[in-house]
Amino acid sequence: MMYKILTLNNISVAGLDRLPRDKYEVASEIAHPDAILLRSYKMHDMEIPAAVKAIGRAGAGVNNIPVEKMTGKGIAVFNAPGANSNAVKELVLAGMLMAARNLGQAWRFARGLSGEDAEINKAVEQGKKQFVGFELPGRTLGVIGLGAIGVRVANAARALGMNVIGYDPTITVHSAWQLAADVEQALSVDDLLSRSDFVTFHVPLIDSTRNMINEQRLRLMKKGSVLLNFARHGIIDDELAVAALEEGKLYAYICDFPSNLLKDHPRCVTLPHLGASTKEAEENCAIMVADEVRDYLENGNIRHSVNFPAISLPRNGGYRIAVVNSNVPNMVGQISTDLAEAGLNIVDMLNKSREGIAVTLMDMDKQPDQGTIDRLAAIEGVLSVRCLGCTRQD
Repeated sequence: MMYKILTLNNISVAGLDRLPRDKYEVASEIAHPDAILLRSYKMHDMEIPAAVKAIGRAGAGVNNIPVEKMTGKGIAVFNAPGANSNAVKELVLAGMLMAARNLGQAWRFARGLSGEDAEINKAVEQGKKQFVGFELPGRTLGVIGLGAIGVRVANAARALGMNVIGYDPTITVHSAWQLAADVEQALSVDDLLSRSDFVTFHVPLIDSTRNMINEQRLRLMKKGSVLLNFARHGIIDDELAVAALEEGKLYAYICDFPSNLLKDHPRCVTLPHLGASTKEAEENCAIMVADEVRDYLENGNIRHSVNFPAISLPRNGGYRIAVVNSNVPNMVGQISTDLAEAGLNIVDMLNKSREGIAVTLMDMDKQPDQGTIDRLAAIEGVLSVRCLGCTRQD
């Protein structure tokens, strides 16, 4: 079977090379695609082709994808969490250094110098005192969000001699194992803010994180502290942050999201969304999401989906039925009854659910006919049925 992949952005060749050309046709214009790969393309107003079974975002955030709508259509949405974690970690470290040593302001000062070199040297010696900074060892970094990026940031800060406090009520066992043992656990966001010299955010933009830094929480922060946001615009209330800079409550605000309010402020450093903008990160993201989409199309396995349950079943036989359905009672019973009536035996089966969606993978002793697939698809609540490894029966 030949799978068709539609690309909506330039995807790294390192990722596309994971899709063998004898099985995959990949193009920026293609009819009836089985899957879509993209980076920042905004899909909310896009008409999704009926043939699409999966969408792969070569990055972590999926704000540009109508995830809820795709879930209703039975389309799995994949992302690449952690693939850009080193790139973002390095930028956060750079941001802390820029804030501590006033590098943005100092660079603007140096670029504005004029005259002969002797005059410039004299101006440098007279002007450098206004950029006196401080060093990182012994300072406290608060990390909100301890996923792949947050853990790397916390561990790197410890290696620099900083004290680190972390907060993440949903931290995974995997992340906890990766975290340096001497990273202290904060009791709450408020607890973390009151004890940190630097605060960095590594959480998605959802209702509970929108304007997480508000007027009340700014009052909790230590005088002269630094905010760093390389996660998502909207986590910090920018107007309140600027007011806190003006009052001297905040020392600096470093973020990846320029605006008219922030870009020219003397105590802000705004970068043009550089968090994942390295060659290595783009390659890592593309490789991860290409592997995820390929495994889903060929085997029905699900890894790093933002809307479907994780599921992995080793192939036990040549014919596999993959069913996506609403997570309601007796779905597996109805499916297995239809298969039994068709004279088919289930060799191996796995069912997993996540909120309103369930996925069932079943390896069969022989190939089901098209009539059986159609009967499964007609069950109320079934969103999609695929027979993997089956030959066409036109």
